[in-house]
Amino acid sequence: MMRQCIAFLCLLLLSIPAYAGPVRIKDLVNFDGVRENDLVGYGLVVGLDGSGDGLRNAPFTEDIMTNILERLGVNVTGEQFRPKNVAAVFVTATLPAFARTGNQIDITVSAIGDAKSLMGGTLIMTPLNAADGEIYAVAQGTIIAGGAVAEGDAGQVTQGVPTSGVIPSGARVEREIDFQLAALMNLRVALREADFTTASRIEAAINKNFGRRVAIMLDSGTVQLDIENTNMGSVAHALGRIENITVEPERKARVVVDQRSGTIVMGEDVRISRVAVSQGNLTVRIQEEPVIVQPNPFAEGETLAVPRTQADIIEEPGIGLADIPSGTSLSEVIAGLNALGVSPRDMIDILKSIKAAGALHAEFLVR
Repeated sequence: MMRQCIAFLCLLLLSIPAYAGPVRIKDLVNFDGVRENDLVGYGLVVGLDGSGDGLRNAPFTEDIMTNILERLGVNVTGEQFRPKNVAAVFVTATLPAFARTGNQIDITVSAIGDAKSLMGGTLIMTPLNAADGEIYAVAQGTIIAGGAVAEGDAGQVTQGVPTSGVIPSGARVEREIDFQLAALMNLRVALREADFTTASRIEAAINKNFGRRVAIMLDSGTVQLDIENTNMGSVAHALGRIENITVEPERKARVVVDQRSGTIVMGEDVRISRVAVSQGNLTVRIQEEPVIVQPNPFAEGETLAVPRTQADIIEEPGIGLADIPSGTSLSEVIAGLNALGVSPRDMIDILKSIKAAGALHAEFLVR
């Protein structure tokens, strides 16, 4: 009920028209080559309070532990060394653009064996590799787990995910990405949401700002920049000026519905053609009320349960035949349905039917 009330309030707010204002180019595009890179590695977490891997079920944990100890000069080959305070983990991180040697980045640590919790554990020095196989960072530190586990002899309760955690600034960059931004004379700008109108406006805004032809639209998702024609002295200065130019983006007419929560999100440009809508609910109710029949005192017989079934079909009041005129915005339709007290889930069914009838002119996404 609370979730439906929240969705109902959201629909009331969404029925109020909203107008998009100018947006900075940096919030609409990505610059070619200026990107993050994913890193991954596997290592060992130690110091767990008996919640580590069972080495019989995770033999790779023992292999990792043996390799680390041998690198430190401890020979454990052939030894029956099966502690419960270690766990094998994957370590993931994102290397920011232009990260320099010595910079620190956040990492995420996730168990890959049958460890119950990583709380209180310490990640041992773990190299992090990129897609090219080279090591770009080294991770180490104390894990901050995102959950808790409590158990007794006959039960267990888990809150959150204790087998995954983070280490803020847990990795240090040891190798830089070989990318020379200053050597670029032409650079492409990629729109996060491809649209010919938005790309055209970005082209026009950049050329107007510099007073010369600096940008040219290649397609709906790409604008090419002539950095040399900006006369800014460096690529970094040119991009710093370009990314703060404001344009008004064009949005596609789109309706997004979440069936689980009953939430409906829509753009103001959604339009509906002339259509008639009628909606009602049919409820079938079956109630069992068996009657127990017993024999008289001192009489021979058996106690029997006589079935009694009550079946009803109830037609709840809905929306009568309503005529929606052509050109009506979806926000106006939602406002009208809200006024009639239609639930969010019934609204979703109505919108699906209008879309199926070909009267809803928008991209319809169901999640």
